[in-house]
Amino acid sequence: MKASEIREMSVEELELKLADLKEELFNLRFQLAVNQLENSSRIGAVKKDIARVSTILRMRELNGAEA
Repeated sequence: MKASEIREMSVEELELKLADLKEELFNLRFQLAVNQLENSSRIGAVKKDIARVSTILRMRELNGAEA
C-alpha cells in the first residue's frame, strides 16, 4: 500500500485499516509459529503498512491540535 493511497483515506477508514492490518499480522505470526506460512516477507510488508497508517494518523492528530 502506497503512502499516497493512505493519505487519501479518512480517519475512520485509516482506523479500520489499522485494525485489519494488526489482525493480519497476528494471523501471519500464528502461521509462522505453526510452520504454515508460505511467504514470510509478507510479515515485513504488513509491519511497514502498519507504520505508514500509524504515521498518517499521528500527523493528522497533530495537525488537528494546531488548528
